[in-house]
Amino acid sequence: SEFIATAVQKWLGQIGVTTLYITPGSPWENGYNESFNGSLRDELLNGEIFYSLAEAKVLIEAWRRHYNTVRPHSSLGYRPPAPETATPPYPASGSASLHLRPNMAAMGLIH
Repeated sequence: SEFIATAVQKWLGQIGVTTLYITPGSPWENGYNESFNGSLRDELLNGEIFYSLAEAKVLIEAWRRHYNTVRPHSSLGYRPPAPETATPPYPASGSASLHLRPNMAAMGLIH
């Protein structure tokens, strides 16, 4: 379903941003974003139960880094968009973002 956040629209209007909408039921009008959302849903969200907002943030950030630095993209000749050499390293040992559940490894998100 189409969800329109009136508070966000109001804020965007206040800062001078004009919003554009795709035709309902026409995901091909925004193919890049639809593809990303599908990948996020299929590769992470459908396989996880988040017990806190903090946990969701950590796991989604780990997935985002994997998506951008490791995961092959067919549209890029099966290369990642931003190889690891071009991105900052993961947080230092002991950081909360390193305490991931074993399921992340099973999904290929960490090695």
